[in-house]
Order: sequence, then C-alpha cells, then structure tokens
Amino acid sequence: MNYKIENKKSAIDGKGSFALERIPSGKKIGNLGGEIISLKEARKRASQTKRVAMVEFGDGRALDASINPNELRYINHSCSPNTYMRVCYSRVEFYALRIIKKGEELTCNYGPTHHDGKLKCSCGSPNCKGYL
Repeated sequence: MNYKIENKKSAIDGKGSFALERIPSGKKIGNLGGEIISLKEARKRASQTKRVAMVEFGDGRALDASINPNELRYINHSCSPNTYMRVCYSRVEFYALRIIKKGEELTCNYGPTHHDGKLKCSCGSPNCKGYL
C-alpha cells in the first residue's frame, strides 16, 4: 500500500475505502489483496454471495479479494470515479485519476460485472448510469 487508507461506513454501499492522506493524480495507490483462484472457482464463489469482491484476469484465473483482503477491498463503484483499476501481471492495481483529498472515499468504475445491468447503482453521481 503506497498511501494510508481506512475502511469505514460508506454513503454509497456498506463499507468504503477512504484516503487518510492526500493522493496526487496519476499515483499508484496500491495492489488489491486477495487469493488467486481458477475462474471456475471464482464464478462458483460469486454465485454464493451477495457482495462479490472478484476480479477476473482474462487467463482463466481471478483474484478473490474477500480472502486475505486489504483496505482496497472496499473501493465502491462510481459512475464518476476518482481511481482506476489496472489488471496485469497477476495483480490488481489502483491509481488515482485525479487528486484525492484526505478523507475522500475512493471509487472506481467497475466496468462490466457479473450483475449484467441488474444491480441498481447507488453512487449518487450526476452522471450515474443507474445500474451495474
């Protein structure tokens, strides 16, 4: 983890990840913690839980961030995010899209999800698409 992050109640959904210090634009925040598993196992686990913390690598494997997680596990979705996710080299990295102020919640546009547009979005952004 390159910056101090804390998890606490989020206005978006459940828990969130919040910056404990200013994060400059373009800087790497850290790598998502978790267990690397097969895509088959990931989809099985995802079907058995409401709050999914899974990132697919595109090579038959996925990262399950509900096992051995870190503070980045609680980055909530936003249609107007302040971070982006980079998936490479068997890692899931988060970077700041802009300056993130101390105390601000970290958010990321999840992109396509297993919800297939059926989960209502609660990001509160003026540009909210309405669903994940």
